[in-house]
Amino acid sequence: MVHVIRTRRGLPRDTKDETQTVANSQPEPLTVRIPAAIRMTGIGRSKLYELIQSGDVEIVKIGSATLIPVESLRQLINRYRR
Repeated sequence: MVHVIRTRRGLPRDTKDETQTVANSQPEPLTVRIPAAIRMTGIGRSKLYELIQSGDVEIVKIGSATLIPVESLRQLINRYRR
């Protein structure tokens, strides 16, 4: 069943298309800061710093900001999958 919503102009619009547009409007970030990486992975702060120190997680330093590529976090999680 498709729901049709009338817009101000009176043209029908499918609600599924609207939901997809809103969901896809923000691109995925290339990098995240330490607190976001902790939330994304569920890894503790100390453990994340250990993984950075050992080279298991990449970082990018721009000025004083420490950024972690999201792809590096994905690779880390995939390495430890069972």
